[in-house]
Amino acid sequence: MSINHRSEGLLGRRGLKIAPSVLAADFGRLRQEVQAAEKAGADLLHLDVMDGHFVPNITIGPDIVAAVRAAVSIPIDSHLMISRPRDYVKRFADAGADIIFIHVESEGDTAETLGHIRECGAAAGITLNPETPLDAVRPFLGMADFALVMTVRPGFGGQKFMASELAKAKAISAMGKPVAIDGGVGPLNARACVENGAEILVAGTSVFRGGDIAKNIAELRKAALGGS
Repeated sequence: MSINHRSEGLLGRRGLKIAPSVLAADFGRLRQEVQAAEKAGADLLHLDVMDGHFVPNITIGPDIVAAVRAAVSIPIDSHLMISRPRDYVKRFADAGADIIFIHVESEGDTAETLGHIRECGAAAGITLNPETPLDAVRPFLGMADFALVMTVRPGFGGQKFMASELAKAKAISAMGKPVAIDGGVGPLNARACVENGAEILVAGTSVFRGGDIAKNIAELRKAALGGS
């Protein structure tokens, strides 16, 4: 199966993309929050999936992904911070995830899991944690459509941005792979992310927590593009 049209659209459109992280949204108003982000110009939505084992937190499952898919027309990704992602790929693809990110640190055959993601109609993404060396993902970059560099330790939102990880993003971008950066991203570091190769900025707290969502996205995009 080829990847779906929303995934193809993202791959065919290089340049800056803002991906609000839904984990920071008000889940009591989830539909309104994600629709507000879409209306404000978000390019895609990022959904963090945690199993309480791979990371010390439990968040959402396929049903929430399906609810977000039904609420918006922009692409959505599912970031699988779970121990055995291969077992759940099809469920998240069927729920509407256009990109599925897995961790190189997770259990199972990474190459096989990346291939299975594409077989299920989603684009495949490979992710690495701050403690993980770049060499750990090099063998898989050719099998992935996107790479996701974590600039915080995964598990909880609102952490401090780790600028030391930007070197990994720059190196992966130089290999020609679209790079997303996730963790502590906001107006103060957005430009540095872009200058180091990021095309997708995943931002939760800086978009959904405090102020107007549209204003927050506009300020983040302006900062990323070098506006004052």
